[in-house]
Amino acid sequence: MSWLEMLAVFAAGIAAGGINAVVGSGTLITFPVLLAVGLPPVTANVSNTVGLVPGSLSGVIGYRRELSGQRARLLRYGSASLLGAALGAVLLLNLPEDAFATIVPVLIIAALVLVVLQPRLSAWVRERQRDKEATPAHGGPVLLAAIFATGIYGGYFGAAQGVLLVGLLGVFVQDELQRLNAVKNVLALLVNALAAAVFIAVAEIDWRVVALIAAGSIIGGQIGARVGRRLSPNVLRAVIVVVGTVAVIRLVFG
Repeated sequence: MSWLEMLAVFAAGIAAGGINAVVGSGTLITFPVLLAVGLPPVTANVSNTVGLVPGSLSGVIGYRRELSGQRARLLRYGSASLLGAALGAVLLLNLPEDAFATIVPVLIIAALVLVVLQPRLSAWVRERQRDKEATPAHGGPVLLAAIFATGIYGGYFGAAQGVLLVGLLGVFVQDELQRLNAVKNVLALLVNALAAAVFIAVAEIDWRVVALIAAGSIIGGQIGARVGRRLSPNVLRAVIVVVGTVAVIRLVFG
């Protein structure tokens, strides 16, 4: 990579770290940048996953106050996320690369739809949370199954898994949204970390990309945790949609 390309990857890491801490969907920033600098899709995906782990940890640390008193919840949901992530990572490594190139545009489009619909989803979450009887303490088996499925998605690709998680938690669990967002950050970290461990053991990784994304995402995670709530959600959403659309076009049309 040229110095300009390395700078672009580093900047994408900062943006992704911040977006992941606040919303989720940072992969929609980094993944198309990695494609643009010439990485094959699977190598770009696994390198991106490994690189974003430090940024995910940074975001968790930034939300540590909101995690107070949620240990039992984290253990319950974290187990489902880890099992799903393991299955998703195995699927990524065992399905042919052609399958990944075919499936990922569909996943990105689905993720973009979720990002666009997030305001309505959030409104539905708030409406549901007004009805305390509709939201049991731990969400029940349906929520666990949904978190497991989201873990599979996160282990395989992961763009917008944060949007999925915070939406699910908000619908099924009675608590403040900021506390649920903190839980979302932990679950996304667990998924990314387990998938990264599998990829490090058996996959081809571009360690230059990992280092650049890791450094950027650590910075971005702290920025996102501290000031991300002040950013206009519409601007953030628009950036994600534009970058994700570029990624789909590049994957489909080469």
